[in-house]
Amino acid sequence: MRFVTFSTTEQGPSILGLVVDGSTVIDLCRALAGSITVPERLIDYIAAGPALHESVRDAVAGAGAWPSDVAFPLADVTLRAPLRPGKIVGVGLNYVEHVEESSRTLDTAKELPTRPVLFSKPGTAVVGPGEPIQHNGAMTQQLDWECELAVVMGQVARNVPEAQALDYVFGYSIVNDISARDQRRSGQWFFSKGQDSYAPFGPMIVTTDEITDPHTLRLSLTVNGDQRQDGNSRHMLFKIPVLIADITSGVTLEPGDVIATGSPQGVGAAMDPPTFLQPGDVVACTIEGIGTLENPVKAV
Repeated sequence: MRFVTFSTTEQGPSILGLVVDGSTVIDLCRALAGSITVPERLIDYIAAGPALHESVRDAVAGAGAWPSDVAFPLADVTLRAPLRPGKIVGVGLNYVEHVEESSRTLDTAKELPTRPVLFSKPGTAVVGPGEPIQHNGAMTQQLDWECELAVVMGQVARNVPEAQALDYVFGYSIVNDISARDQRRSGQWFFSKGQDSYAPFGPMIVTTDEITDPHTLRLSLTVNGDQRQDGNSRHMLFKIPVLIADITSGVTLEPGDVIATGSPQGVGAAMDPPTFLQPGDVVACTIEGIGTLENPVKAV
């Protein structure tokens, strides 16, 4: 199943939606009114648990044609960020080639990490598809990109063993881990990566029944149509079960929390010469089986 949050007009209220045939989105609450009570926000839907999800899946599978007042062409709606996570846990240096390019250009260690390198982004960093990435020239001249597979948690998770970790996942999406490379502070990444608009997220969350193996997905990124990144999630240094087990050994993950699982090679800081995002640029992240997350860069 493919969940979105959308508006029927640019300034309209956010609606919980389900993409039903690749090109149509239904207003899930109104479409199932009278049979199933569905929360208005996706984060609340996830938190409601698997029983609700199974009921909705069965109801949608058994439905016929959707009436026009609850079904809309996907191309005609405005997609928002699917949800605002309580926590975004970022994973640094999780692809071997990115470890190498970072050691050359970002003063990180040449050796492969022996444990996941973790950092956080606040929920206020989240923007949705089409929303601008803010470029404050007084703050940074090194605004960089990173296309990452996002893991969206479906249950409260604490001390989860690797063998059970994927059972706690609701679905997958895309995060563009935007970074102001010149705002790192003594090796600390929070301010560099956590500023407003530095976590474009979307365009949808695809549930685990559609992506049964998250470690076989192609990730790519373009800037103004020029390809900058091209990798595959099979090359993660620490796979998703390892990440969930490591994080939950000390931090409780809750429904709707997001793990941004790291970037493949091809960041702007590693180009020759280094190349960074500028106002007017358009950056697009694509992950196989999920879609494309596109955002403009805007001067503020």
